Amino acid sequence: MRLLALDAAAGRCSVALMLDAAVNERSVEPGKAHTEDLLRLTGELLAEAGIGLADLDGIACSIGPGAFTGVRVTVSVAQGLAFGSERPVVAVNTLEALALQLLPGQERVFACLDARMGEVYVACFGRDQEAPLRVLSEPGLSLPQDVKLPAGRFAGIGQGISAYPELVRAHDLVMLPGAESAMPRAREIAQLGAVRLGAGGGMNPKDLEPLYLRDKVAYTSAERAGR
Repeated sequence: MRLLALDAAAGRCSVALMLDAAVNERSVEPGKAHTEDLLRLTGELLAEAGIGLADLDGIACSIGPGAFTGVRVTVSVAQGLAFGSERPVVAVNTLEALALQLLPGQERVFACLDARMGEVYVACFGRDQEAPLRVLSEPGLSLPQDVKLPAGRFAGIGQGISAYPELVRAHDLVMLPGAESAMPRAREIAQLGAVRLGAGGGMNPKDLEPLYLRDKVAYTSAERAGR
């Protein structure tokens, strides 16, 4: 399997190239030039491997939830590369990619990203014998105090927990070192994308759509006061 994976949904730009079982990943810290960073990292990885886009089996990308601009740019870049190379694309959401960093080492994982505006993006996943992970609760947008988890004890991961540490106590989360500041990575997007592409989950790039869980990007002063 030869697969390129892209992610800038949560801020940091991350690109991974999977060649069979080996995954090479590069990333840069958040900046304003998401498109340029994704394209530059893609070019570096492909040149290092001595292959072109046409040599890939497909392109996987994060579709959100995350920062509006980052999600839009990631999807647009993936579509552009896929159209140009006539490769299929595979969609992966940021929360499942985040959870995969702890699976299968943990039985249940609560993935949480800071959605800004006093809210968090959340989803829960479990270990699965046949698939990389099992969805226990779908991605959602919530106030931190309104977060509800399915039955059982969960390991927490994601910088949403760093932003709202009260979530640890409220839900008795198991916290591994560094998990509270973790962000999605292209490495796990490549792993999930490869499984889906191998199972026939590739799609025409025109059908790739962002996963937006929030319609508004800012609240008015009155709305903030009401919250």
